[in-house]
Amino acid sequence: MIDRASEMEAFDAVVRAGSLSGAGRALGLTPSALSRIISRIEVRLGVRLLIRTTRTLTLTPEGNAYHQAARRILADLAESEDAIAWQAAPRGRLRVSVGPAYGRLTIVPLLAGFVARYPEILVDISVTDALADVLAGQADVAIRFGPLADSPLTARRLGSNGRTIVASPAYLARAGTPVVPEDLFGHNCLNFNFRRADPGWPFRSEGRDYVLDVGGNIEANNGETISQLALQGVGITRLGSFHVEADIAAGKLVALLEDHNPGDTEEIHALFVGGTRTPRRVRVFIDFLIEQLSPPSDGPSAMGHRTA
Repeated sequence: MIDRASEMEAFDAVVRAGSLSGAGRALGLTPSALSRIISRIEVRLGVRLLIRTTRTLTLTPEGNAYHQAARRILADLAESEDAIAWQAAPRGRLRVSVGPAYGRLTIVPLLAGFVARYPEILVDISVTDALADVLAGQADVAIRFGPLADSPLTARRLGSNGRTIVASPAYLARAGTPVVPEDLFGHNCLNFNFRRADPGWPFRSEGRDYVLDVGGNIEANNGETISQLALQGVGITRLGSFHVEADIAAGKLVALLEDHNPGDTEEIHALFVGGTRTPRRVRVFIDFLIEQLSPPSDGPSAMGHRTA
């Protein structure tokens, strides 16, 4: 049985390379094998397609017509295959890396809906502070907070995260409620201990932004621990809003000094290797996250050359 698509691909490669040897390197075939393929086409059609000399290959008029037709047929074939592949249910293992707090509070609650919609995708999620190297193949999707450094990765914005100062009702009943930022100097303020953390808390009063260096008797390296301590009534803390929204709504924590909140935020992005070869399981997961997490006014945005 004649494999005409493969013959057309071989002929197209020879024309584009301008030589049998160049096309052979691209296709992994020997020049003699390519020569036999072209001769077979010419015999079947009964026309000369190429004029071959020791140094050049020249298309005959019939060869030019065949080449144009071959390119059109190959393009139509590729388009048809892509369309069929896109209609097929996405499947395979999807490796996701996300930090503990955002993973537990935001991403994990969405997974039931995702796998119900795409039952043939196996979600392999790592909820950890360790930063997976997406370019090195350690994850298909990584969710990152804050500024992104330049890289070949593609970033899709999932939203932004503000900051809220909170304390438990029990702590406030015992220690009093701060009315202005400077009142915090008399309170036990729970902070982070990692290097990039700013020991000061920013505020805005009468249009002026400033930072207060507050302190307390416990520091920790993650928001989950700080939140737990605040819930236990140990002190006042300043956390990402996603950490505390549910506890504020439930009355377990109280938002403080909101009139002095400077409104600082950090962007949240999903990072992945983009391009036409991105697996469909990755694309549908990114689209699902944006559908579930982005505010209605936020359209899907793509940012190339970014990473964590």
